[in-house]
Amino acid sequence: MKVLVLGATGTTGRLVVQQLLNRNVETKIVVRDINKVSPNYLNNKLLKCVVGSVYEFNRGKYLDLINDCDAVISCLGHNISFRGIFGKPRMLVTSCIRNICEAIEASKENKVKVILMNTTANRNRKINEKYSLKDRIVLSFLNVALPPQKDNVEVARYLSNTIGENNSKIEWIAVRPDTLIDDEKESDYEIIESPKQSPVFVAGITSRINVSCFMAELLLNDELWNKWKFKMPVIYNYESRATDR
Repeated sequence: MKVLVLGATGTTGRLVVQQLLNRNVETKIVVRDINKVSPNYLNNKLLKCVVGSVYEFNRGKYLDLINDCDAVISCLGHNISFRGIFGKPRMLVTSCIRNICEAIEASKENKVKVILMNTTANRNRKINEKYSLKDRIVLSFLNVALPPQKDNVEVARYLSNTIGENNSKIEWIAVRPDTLIDDEKESDYEIIESPKQSPVFVAGITSRINVSCFMAELLLNDELWNKWKFKMPVIYNYESRATDR
């Protein structure tokens, strides 16, 4: 298996790369600055680096990216700054995932697994998740006011509605962590179908390293993949404690 990782130098993406390399999985990453890649990784024969901005790639470049890959993990996201939140590209994740999926459909013969890092702030409408009225009001406002929130919603909607469950080339999973934290070590975590608490007012906790571990396990464990494919599982740390914001 060879995996393409998008957003590989981000806080979660680099942990995903580490998880894959630790499991001896061939990994391809896209980086704008090669100096942001750990020298330890650069010397790893399992890692291939493609330098450039994935958002600016043309159709041919996307075809080249995916041609030798069996899976894609996207940890793309917007920088937490005024420019990152309100500047262009506002639909970074949606645009890149759409381009990747179109490249897969145009060029691949075997099915490709796509894992999207999403958020509990995106409600899975396919299973009619029951968020509270207060949550829905706040999230609807954020969907209008904050481009990253709209991007998260739209990219999940693209996978759910456009790619769907009967695509001959693509299988997908959208992983939804709650409030992300940094932990040095993996810990026990739980995977459930829907949020068990308010993502707005009483948030749970999810460590980035646990997210990266779950994503790697999804690719390597067929039973786990088949359980969650075409779904949007929520991941919480087991010690996650509800905290009023």
